[in-house]
Amino acid sequence: MGKRVLGRFGNERGHWVGDGFPVRSLFSYHDMGSRISPFLLLDYAGPHTFEPTRARRGVGQHPHRGFETVTLVYDGEVEHRDSAGHGGVIGPGDVQWMTAAGGIVHEEYHSPAFAAAGGPFRMIQLWVNLPARDKGAPAGYQGIASADIPVVDLPGGAGTVRVIAGEHRGTRGPARTFTPVNVWDLSLQADADLTLALPEGHTSMVVVLTGHVTVGGTQGAGEAEMVLLSRDGGDVAIRADGASRLLVLTGEPIDEPIVGYGPFVMNSQAEIRQAIEDFNSGRFTHPAAA
Repeated sequence: MGKRVLGRFGNERGHWVGDGFPVRSLFSYHDMGSRISPFLLLDYAGPHTFEPTRARRGVGQHPHRGFETVTLVYDGEVEHRDSAGHGGVIGPGDVQWMTAAGGIVHEEYHSPAFAAAGGPFRMIQLWVNLPARDKGAPAGYQGIASADIPVVDLPGGAGTVRVIAGEHRGTRGPARTFTPVNVWDLSLQADADLTLALPEGHTSMVVVLTGHVTVGGTQGAGEAEMVLLSRDGGDVAIRADGASRLLVLTGEPIDEPIVGYGPFVMNSQAEIRQAIEDFNSGRFTHPAAA
Protein backbone atom coordinates (compact mmCIF):
# COMPACT_ATOMS: atom_id res chain seq x y z
CA MET A 1 0.00 0.00 0.00
CA GLY A 2 1.27 3.45 -0.87
CA LYS A 3 1.38 6.43 1.44
CA ARG A 4 -1.67 8.69 1.32
CA VAL A 5 -1.50 12.44 0.76
CA LEU A 6 -2.73 14.25 3.89
CA GLY A 7 -2.44 17.82 2.63
CA ARG A 8 -0.40 20.58 1.05
CA PHE A 9 1.07 23.33 3.20
CA GLY A 10 2.94 26.55 2.53
CA ASN A 11 3.21 30.14 3.58
CA GLU A 12 3.08 33.17 1.31
CA ARG A 13 3.89 35.55 4.16
CA GLY A 14 7.57 35.98 4.79
CA HIS A 15 9.59 37.62 7.54
CA TRP A 16 13.21 38.58 8.05
CA VAL A 17 15.51 36.79 10.47
CA GLY A 18 18.09 39.44 11.20
CA ASP A 19 18.97 41.31 8.01
CA GLY A 20 20.32 38.32 6.09
CA PHE A 21 17.55 35.75 5.90
CA PRO A 22 14.19 36.52 4.24
CA VAL A 23 12.28 33.39 5.25
CA ARG A 24 8.93 31.68 4.82
CA SER A 25 8.07 29.07 7.46
CA LEU A 26 6.61 26.19 5.45
CA PHE A 27 5.62 24.15 8.50
CA SER A 28 5.89 24.45 12.27
CA TYR A 29 5.07 22.39 15.34
CA HIS A 30 3.20 25.42 16.67
CA ASP A 31 0.24 24.63 14.42
CA MET A 32 0.98 21.05 13.31
CA GLY A 33 2.18 19.61 16.62
CA SER A 34 3.07 15.94 16.74
CA ARG A 35 1.80 15.36 13.18
CA ILE A 36 5.24 16.37 11.89
CA SER A 37 7.37 14.74 14.63
CA PRO A 38 10.36 14.37 14.74
CA PHE A 39 10.54 17.54 12.62
CA LEU A 40 9.71 20.87 14.24
CA LEU A 41 9.81 23.51 11.50
CA LEU A 42 11.29 24.42 8.16
CA ASP A 43 12.27 27.94 7.12
CA TYR A 44 12.84 28.55 3.41
CA ALA A 45 15.12 31.58 2.96
CA GLY A 46 15.01 33.21 -0.46
CA PRO A 47 15.25 33.21 -3.32
CA HIS A 48 16.62 36.72 -2.88
CA THR A 49 19.35 38.75 -4.56
CA PHE A 50 21.56 40.76 -2.24
CA GLU A 51 23.51 43.84 -3.24
CA PRO A 52 27.23 43.92 -2.34
CA THR A 53 28.02 45.30 1.10
CA ARG A 54 30.86 45.58 3.59
CA ALA A 55 28.44 45.18 6.48
CA ARG A 56 27.81 41.88 8.26
CA ARG A 57 24.45 40.50 7.17
CA GLY A 58 22.73 37.88 9.24
CA VAL A 59 21.63 37.24 12.80
CA GLY A 60 23.78 37.71 15.89
CA GLN A 61 24.25 35.51 18.91
CA HIS A 62 21.15 33.63 20.06
CA PRO A 63 20.58 30.45 22.10
CA HIS A 64 19.01 27.07 21.39
CA ARG A 65 18.26 24.01 23.51
CA GLY A 66 16.54 20.68 23.00
CA PHE A 67 16.83 20.04 19.24
CA GLU A 68 19.04 20.24 16.15
CA THR A 69 19.22 22.78 13.32
CA VAL A 70 20.04 21.61 9.80
CA THR A 71 21.07 24.29 7.28
CA LEU A 72 21.29 23.50 3.56
CA VAL A 73 22.66 26.17 1.23
CA TYR A 74 21.67 26.27 -2.44
CA ASP A 75 22.92 29.75 -3.41
CA GLY A 76 25.21 32.05 -1.45
CA GLU A 77 27.36 31.36 1.60
CA VAL A 78 26.62 31.16 5.34
CA GLU A 79 29.13 31.48 8.16
CA HIS A 80 28.44 29.81 11.52
CA ARG A 81 30.12 30.22 14.90
CA ASP A 82 29.00 28.86 18.25
CA SER A 83 29.84 28.80 21.94
CA ALA A 84 31.13 25.21 21.77
CA GLY A 85 33.98 26.38 19.56
CA HIS A 86 32.61 25.16 16.24
CA GLY A 87 32.49 27.23 13.09
CA GLY A 88 32.78 27.26 9.36
CA VAL A 89 31.50 28.59 6.05
CA ILE A 90 29.14 26.60 3.86
CA GLY A 91 28.32 27.30 0.24
CA PRO A 92 26.12 25.73 -2.44
CA GLY A 93 25.53 22.05 -1.71
CA ASP A 94 27.03 22.13 1.80
CA VAL A 95 25.20 21.36 5.04
CA GLN A 96 25.59 22.44 8.68
CA TRP A 97 24.03 20.06 11.21
CA MET A 98 24.14 21.68 14.64
CA THR A 99 23.11 19.83 17.78
CA ALA A 100 21.92 22.36 20.35
CA ALA A 101 20.86 19.63 22.80
CA GLY A 102 21.83 20.80 26.31
CA GLY A 103 22.45 24.36 25.18
CA ILE A 104 24.37 26.42 22.68
CA VAL A 105 24.72 30.05 21.59
CA HIS A 106 25.45 30.63 17.92
CA GLU A 107 25.47 33.26 15.21
CA GLU A 108 24.73 32.98 11.50
CA TYR A 109 25.95 35.52 8.94
CA HIS A 110 26.61 35.70 5.24
CA SER A 111 30.28 34.94 4.65
CA PRO A 112 32.43 38.06 4.18
CA ALA A 113 33.19 37.02 0.59
CA PHE A 114 29.52 36.58 -0.33
CA ALA A 115 28.52 39.83 1.39
CA ALA A 116 31.19 41.71 -0.56
CA ALA A 117 30.21 40.16 -3.89
CA GLY A 118 26.42 40.01 -3.42
CA GLY A 119 24.26 37.84 -5.62
CA PRO A 120 21.51 35.22 -5.40
CA PHE A 121 20.77 33.61 -2.04
CA ARG A 122 18.68 30.54 -1.23
CA MET A 123 18.84 28.16 1.74
CA ILE A 124 16.66 26.18 4.08
CA GLN A 125 16.88 25.56 7.80
CA LEU A 126 15.18 22.53 9.29
CA TRP A 127 14.66 21.95 13.01
CA VAL A 128 14.78 18.30 14.14
CA ASN A 129 13.55 17.41 17.61
CA LEU A 130 15.49 15.32 20.10
CA PRO A 131 13.97 12.73 22.42
CA ALA A 132 13.94 13.55 26.14
CA ARG A 133 16.90 11.25 26.79
CA ASP A 134 19.09 13.34 24.46
CA LYS A 135 17.89 16.88 25.12
CA GLY A 136 20.68 17.35 27.66
CA ALA A 137 23.42 15.85 25.49
CA PRO A 138 26.58 17.84 24.77
CA ALA A 139 26.33 20.40 21.99
CA GLY A 140 27.70 19.25 18.66
CA TYR A 141 28.34 20.35 15.09
CA GLN A 142 28.68 18.55 11.78
CA GLY A 143 30.03 20.55 8.86
CA ILE A 144 29.21 18.44 5.80
CA ALA A 145 30.81 19.42 2.50
CA SER A 146 28.95 18.81 -0.73
CA ALA A 147 31.77 16.53 -1.90
CA ASP A 148 31.11 14.22 1.06
CA ILE A 149 27.40 13.76 0.28
CA PRO A 150 26.82 10.70 -1.93
CA VAL A 151 24.81 11.21 -5.13
CA VAL A 152 22.64 8.35 -6.38
CA ASP A 153 21.09 8.14 -9.84
CA LEU A 154 17.34 7.64 -9.77
CA PRO A 155 15.78 4.89 -11.92
CA GLY A 156 14.80 5.61 -15.50
CA GLY A 157 16.95 8.73 -15.79
CA ALA A 158 14.52 10.60 -13.50
CA GLY A 159 17.34 12.58 -11.87
CA THR A 160 19.58 12.27 -8.83
CA VAL A 161 19.28 12.15 -5.05
CA ARG A 162 21.86 13.43 -2.59
CA VAL A 163 21.66 11.32 0.57
CA ILE A 164 22.38 13.75 3.40
CA ALA A 165 21.01 11.66 6.27
CA GLY A 166 19.62 8.17 6.52
CA GLU A 167 19.72 5.68 3.67
CA HIS A 168 18.46 5.48 0.09
CA ARG A 169 18.64 2.18 -1.83
CA GLY A 170 21.62 1.01 0.22
CA THR A 171 23.54 4.30 0.18
CA ARG A 172 23.97 5.99 3.55
CA GLY A 173 24.33 9.71 4.14
CA PRO A 174 27.12 11.23 6.26
CA ALA A 175 24.96 13.00 8.87
CA ARG A 176 24.76 11.40 12.31
CA THR A 177 21.26 11.49 13.85
CA PHE A 178 19.87 10.66 17.28
CA THR A 179 16.73 8.99 15.93
CA PRO A 180 16.03 7.43 12.50
CA VAL A 181 15.78 10.31 9.99
CA ASN A 182 16.11 10.54 6.20
CA VAL A 183 17.05 13.80 4.47
CA TRP A 184 17.19 13.40 0.68
CA ASP A 185 17.90 16.25 -1.75
CA LEU A 186 16.38 15.38 -5.14
CA SER A 187 16.98 16.97 -8.54
CA LEU A 188 14.36 15.77 -11.04
CA GLN A 189 14.35 16.08 -14.81
CA ALA A 190 11.31 17.55 -16.55
CA ASP A 191 8.54 14.96 -16.98
CA ALA A 192 10.31 12.52 -14.65
CA ASP A 193 8.14 9.78 -13.16
CA LEU A 194 9.45 8.38 -9.91
CA THR A 195 8.30 5.96 -7.23
CA LEU A 196 10.11 6.45 -3.93
CA ALA A 197 10.16 3.77 -1.24
CA LEU A 198 9.66 5.47 2.15
CA PRO A 199 9.82 3.77 5.56
CA GLU A 200 6.58 2.40 6.99
CA GLY A 201 5.61 4.30 10.15
CA HIS A 202 7.75 7.36 9.45
CA THR A 203 6.42 10.89 9.29
CA SER A 204 7.04 11.68 5.61
CA MET A 205 6.93 14.87 3.56
CA VAL A 206 7.93 16.20 0.17
CA VAL A 207 9.14 19.82 0.14
CA VAL A 208 9.27 21.56 -3.25
CA LEU A 209 12.16 24.02 -3.47
CA THR A 210 11.92 24.81 -7.18
CA GLY A 211 9.66 23.66 -9.99
CA HIS A 212 6.33 21.85 -9.72
CA VAL A 213 5.45 18.22 -9.02
CA THR A 214 2.43 15.98 -8.61
CA VAL A 215 2.57 13.76 -5.53
CA GLY A 216 0.58 10.57 -5.16
CA GLY A 217 -1.01 11.05 -8.55
CA THR A 218 -3.34 13.78 -7.32
CA GLN A 219 -1.65 16.52 -5.27
CA GLY A 220 0.12 19.29 -7.14
CA ALA A 221 2.74 21.35 -5.32
CA GLY A 222 4.98 24.22 -6.40
CA GLU A 223 7.89 26.22 -5.04
CA ALA A 224 7.93 26.65 -1.25
CA GLU A 225 5.16 24.12 -0.62
CA MET A 226 5.20 20.91 1.44
CA VAL A 227 3.10 17.78 0.89
CA LEU A 228 2.51 15.76 4.06
CA LEU A 229 2.09 12.01 3.66
CA SER A 230 0.57 9.35 5.91
CA ARG A 231 2.79 7.33 8.23
CA ASP A 232 1.21 4.09 7.08
CA GLY A 233 2.14 2.72 3.68
CA GLY A 234 5.42 2.66 1.81
CA ASP A 235 5.78 3.97 -1.73
CA VAL A 236 4.88 7.40 -3.06
CA ALA A 237 4.67 8.40 -6.72
CA ILE A 238 6.15 11.74 -7.80
CA ARG A 239 5.87 13.27 -11.26
CA ALA A 240 7.92 16.35 -12.15
CA ASP A 241 5.92 18.75 -14.32
CA GLY A 242 9.19 20.56 -15.10
CA ALA A 243 12.76 20.40 -13.82
CA SER A 244 12.34 20.41 -10.02
CA ARG A 245 14.36 20.41 -6.80
CA LEU A 246 12.82 18.59 -3.83
CA LEU A 247 13.67 17.82 -0.24
CA VAL A 248 12.22 14.51 0.94
CA LEU A 249 12.09 14.16 4.73
CA THR A 250 11.13 11.10 6.75
CA GLY A 251 11.59 10.39 10.43
CA GLU A 252 10.51 8.06 13.19
CA PRO A 253 7.98 9.99 15.33
CA ILE A 254 9.01 10.90 18.88
CA ASP A 255 5.98 10.12 21.04
CA GLU A 256 6.63 12.73 23.73
CA PRO A 257 5.14 16.10 24.70
CA ILE A 258 6.41 19.11 22.73
CA VAL A 259 6.68 22.40 24.64
CA GLY A 260 8.42 25.24 22.85
CA TYR A 261 9.27 28.81 23.71
CA GLY A 262 11.20 30.74 21.07
CA PRO A 263 14.60 29.07 20.63
CA PHE A 264 13.92 26.31 23.18
CA VAL A 265 11.96 23.08 22.57
CA MET A 266 11.55 20.82 25.57
CA ASN A 267 9.02 18.38 27.07
CA SER A 268 7.53 20.55 29.85
CA GLN A 269 7.03 24.14 30.95
CA ALA A 270 9.37 23.46 33.88
CA GLU A 271 12.14 22.56 31.44
CA ILE A 272 11.47 25.74 29.47
CA ARG A 273 11.78 27.79 32.65
CA GLN A 274 15.04 25.99 33.43
CA ALA A 275 16.37 26.70 29.92
CA ILE A 276 15.61 30.41 30.30
CA GLU A 277 17.25 30.48 33.74
CA ASP A 278 20.32 28.60 32.48
CA PHE A 279 20.72 30.94 29.51
CA ASN A 280 20.29 34.07 31.61
CA SER A 281 22.85 32.70 34.09
CA GLY A 282 25.44 32.20 31.35
CA ARG A 283 25.38 28.41 31.42
CA PHE A 284 25.06 28.24 27.63
CA THR A 285 28.27 30.12 27.04
CA HIS A 286 30.65 27.15 27.08
CA PRO A 287 28.73 23.89 26.72
CA ALA A 288 30.81 20.77 26.36
CA ALA A 289 31.81 20.03 22.79
CA ALA A 290 30.70 16.76 21.21
